[in-house]
This record gives sequence, C-alpha cells and structure tokens, in this order.
Amino acid sequence: MKKGKTEKTNAARLLDKAGISYELIPYEVDENDLAAGHIASQLGEPIEQVFKTLVLEGDRTGHFVCVVPGDTEVDLKAAAKVSGNKKCDLIPMKELLPLTGYIRGGCSPVGMKKPFPTYFHSTALDFPYIYVSAGVRGLQFKIAPSDIIGYVGAQTADLTKK
Repeated sequence: MKKGKTEKTNAARLLDKAGISYELIPYEVDENDLAAGHIASQLGEPIEQVFKTLVLEGDRTGHFVCVVPGDTEVDLKAAAKVSGNKKCDLIPMKELLPLTGYIRGGCSPVGMKKPFPTYFHSTALDFPYIYVSAGVRGLQFKIAPSDIIGYVGAQTADLTKK
C-alpha cells in the first residue's frame, strides 16, 4: 500500500453512509504471514483487540460469520449452538471470495456480498475499540465494538475454545 492517502474500501464507504465513526489503520502485509498476530505486532496493539472474521457453514442455517480475537480459535460446538445448528465448519478457502467478495486476510464483517448472521466474541465489548479488517489486506478498522456490532446486526457470544 502506498504512503499518503489511504484508499477507502467499500466497507468504509458503508460505515460512512451509516454515520459510524472509525479510523482506517494501514499495516504492512506479509503474504507469508496473514495471521492476526502479525497484524497486532504491526499495529502495536494487544492481539486480544485484533479480531479475525471467519465464515462458517451450519448444517441447518447455512452460512454465518464469527468474529473472534486473533489469538483464539473458534469453538465449532459453541458456534453451532449459538447459530442454531447441530454442527458447523469453516468454509473451504476457495469459497470465501465468491461467497463474501473478500479474500483471506481481508475479510470484513462489513459489506459482504449479502448479509449473514454474525456473531462477535463477547470479549469485543471489553475494549473501547477493536480492530477488524476493512475489507482488504493491509487495512484495519479501529472501531468501537458496539458500533460495528450494531451496524452488522450481530449478537455477542462466547465463541472460542477455553
């Protein structure tokens, strides 16, 4: 990403239109390390505040989204239960772009091709702000958790392994 003016993403334009305040925070992308830990170290923020967006498919309700802290793994049993499924699994990587319009490492809970039921890990509300992808690799939203949770119509739940 070049220095200077940061290009607005579609997700950022949607938040602008809704009157939701946020900051766009650029970071250096490492194609070999798309993990949230890399992003957190680039931003100088605790990993618990950098959330990753995961797309899952349930056996009853179809696709849904879980947004969890970067240092955790989604608990598939907990995710299935909260989403009204008996079981669920992460979607295959090749389905991410056609389904959401986003690529791995740049998947935002804002502005997917169609709205999916979305669940944020409950710890998001422990922070004054969290980071989530702004829709492209190399750019994060710094945003109040209640604002983004409200905008995407998400619920909060305990979604991670203990």
